Amino acid sequence: MNWNQLLSGKRFGMEEYHERKHERTDFQRDYDRLIFSSPFRRLQNKTQVFPLPGSIFVHNRLTHSLEVSCVGRSLGNNVAKGLMQKYPDGSVNFPEIGSIVSAACLAHDMGNPPFGHSGERAISAYFAEGNGKKLQEKILNEGGRYEDFLHFEGNANAMRLLTHQFIGRRKGGFALTYSTLASIIKYPYSSVYAGKKGKFGFFQSEEEDYLRIADELGICRNPEDANKFVRYPLVYLVEAADDICYQIMDIEDSHKLKILSYDETTRILLNFYDKDTDKEDLKTISRTFKIVTDKNECIAFLRAGIINKLINACADIFCQNYEAIMNGTFQGSLIHHLTGTNKQAYETCTELAYSRIYHTNIVTQIQIAGFKILATILKEYIDAVLKPETYYARNILSVMPEQYKVHQDDSIYTKIQTVTDYVSGMTDSYALNLYRKIKGIELPEIR
Repeated sequence: MNWNQLLSGKRFGMEEYHERKHERTDFQRDYDRLIFSSPFRRLQNKTQVFPLPGSIFVHNRLTHSLEVSCVGRSLGNNVAKGLMQKYPDGSVNFPEIGSIVSAACLAHDMGNPPFGHSGERAISAYFAEGNGKKLQEKILNEGGRYEDFLHFEGNANAMRLLTHQFIGRRKGGFALTYSTLASIIKYPYSSVYAGKKGKFGFFQSEEEDYLRIADELGICRNPEDANKFVRYPLVYLVEAADDICYQIMDIEDSHKLKILSYDETTRILLNFYDKDTDKEDLKTISRTFKIVTDKNECIAFLRAGIINKLINACADIFCQNYEAIMNGTFQGSLIHHLTGTNKQAYETCTELAYSRIYHTNIVTQIQIAGFKILATILKEYIDAVLKPETYYARNILSVMPEQYKVHQDDSIYTKIQTVTDYVSGMTDSYALNLYRKIKGIELPEIR
């Protein structure tokens, strides 16, 4: 792969359209286009890990995505500096890498359904063991790919959201640049090759679109499996930004929610600093803690320093493994190649998160609720799109937004996918309110 081909300002769905020149670059305009979009704004009402806040503010999908974007920009800029030293002739527009990565980071969670990662599992479970299982044979008989629903994947759904021409919308979806789109596809293969983890990068409906992107950017086939592609290089930076943020920010949120004590939280975070090699940093921390007495602010100061350490470490790992990344032989994520104190401390955070944070009662309760809510909505709307002639179906479909309308001659795969489009785009509160109305628990009010 070569950078002159990899960094393309061509817009998906608008390839033949030549717009007038702007002061902002194409990649900066991708960022702005995402920021001002309705699907991005809806992230403010989607669960990250903890239920949406009452008196204590914790991260939602929106704040998480904004922070990931900031970290991604720094990662991209650091790597760009390294590449400009490696290729000093100025023939490649490396300074734009930070803009591409920051835009892709904004978009990386836009395909995720309500109720956090449990929302993905709820949709998958509906088709694996719920009422949706009976649809498998019908979908397969029409040539549809059942694995797209069986392993519903937010990453693949983001690709669809950004590229699909929904009813009433323009060709190419968001019409983002090819490079920004390629940067969000962590798993560059279809659901057929998802394996036990159930991870994949695009649905059957977007497979041709991905092939077009791969061809335009010169993304290679995987040398070990021709059914898959290698990752677009900047995917590693988007993934690292996400890994850095969610792990460290979940620790900070857990302190605010008193799941972790102040002493325990500081001890965990100070593990990132080596007593021998980070002496100056530790002195700065000590001086700051003598001045700042607010415990939340102390944790925030530690968190900021750790994020900076991990940004520098991951950028170095990218540059050190540059050849392997470019020829598609690099294995794993950048964060899994950490060494020394960073590696040990990050692994401790991961173990703590799974043992103490992700299985607390409050998190489990939102997961239970999400499963019930999404399964109910899926059943009602899938039944309705498959048998739209009934009185109830006509009524329930009438409240579905215009962009999700189905046609009688659409395949079963398309009809079901349209329902999952609708459900995955919901916010937590919208899904809850719709569930209550479907179940007759709550009646609409005139406002």
